[in-house]
Amino acid sequence: MDLQTLFFFILGLGLLIVGAEALVRGASKLALGLGISPLVVGLTVVAFGTSSPEFAVSISTALAGQSDLAMGNVVGSNIFNVLFILGLSAVIVPLVVHAQIIRLDVPIMIGVSIICMAFALDGNISRLEGAALFLGLLAYTWFLIRLSRNEAANADAIQPDLTKKTDRSAKATLLNIGFIIVGLILLVLGSNWLVDGAVMLAKAMGVDDLIIGLTIIAAGTSLPEVAASIMAAIRKERDIAVGNVVGSNIFNILGVLGLAGIVSPTGLTVSNAIITFNGPVMIAVALACLPIFLSGREIARWEGFVFIGYYVAYTAYLILNATNHASLPLFNSTMLTFVVPITVLTLIVSLARRHKTAMKS
Repeated sequence: MDLQTLFFFILGLGLLIVGAEALVRGASKLALGLGISPLVVGLTVVAFGTSSPEFAVSISTALAGQSDLAMGNVVGSNIFNVLFILGLSAVIVPLVVHAQIIRLDVPIMIGVSIICMAFALDGNISRLEGAALFLGLLAYTWFLIRLSRNEAANADAIQPDLTKKTDRSAKATLLNIGFIIVGLILLVLGSNWLVDGAVMLAKAMGVDDLIIGLTIIAAGTSLPEVAASIMAAIRKERDIAVGNVVGSNIFNILGVLGLAGIVSPTGLTVSNAIITFNGPVMIAVALACLPIFLSGREIARWEGFVFIGYYVAYTAYLILNATNHASLPLFNSTMLTFVVPITVLTLIVSLARRHKTAMKS
């Protein structure tokens, strides 16, 4: 990596921090000013905006016939979003989960993940299947808009003092929208520079396209979500932090993969590695959200550490598998025999304890 690449790498990191601050500040104030919950803004404006790098990368690679990068980018990003971003956000500050997330959005995230992999089982996501996914995004967005309008109508009744104090003028609204736009631009620029440097290094080391897509590009294009969610957690905008991740995952599958499948000349070719391992991991990660979110409607710090630990294990597996490392069988047996069962048992015990406490109260 030359000095120029290193300079842009560091500058990109700075832009991510500044952009995340502007985005979260603008989004939270816009939500309050319009009488819309921060959760709905997190699920739409912030989530769709921070997913723009995934959108750009997957569409361009689909048009270029590099389906491995397009699929790997989306699947890897969704795994990264839940395990790393939610995990790190919860480590910073325990995240209280909104009831709507548990009741509606996480089940939708699980459902679209399963549908996506069902489409991929024959080794291809056709244009028709891509169109079906994209129509699903339109329906989901329409539903959230209706929901936000209902919340806006009830905002004054729910928080009359707070909404009266909020500046709802056109000038304030435009200023907040400006913060969001500037924040998104800085996030995209920063993430692009970081990704470019990382990919150059990986290619120089001989790493193949699928692994680059599942790890470096997936994590790199998720950097806006990382910055936005962490900044939201620091600023105690917890609904934005959680909504950003769940909304981004839904958008990645329905919007990014859907449109990529439509524009790709022959649809999206799905590799065997996605079908047999990475896709099922994406579904398992989505499913893991439900018991954790249900256990007291909070993502505790220890659960955040568990999520991060699993992302480290997932990345380690990808590297060991790609290099055919001799320790891969031992790693697999350790994960399957000890780590996974212990984690599942711990989550069940935690869920049972919190349910018992709730019943007593």
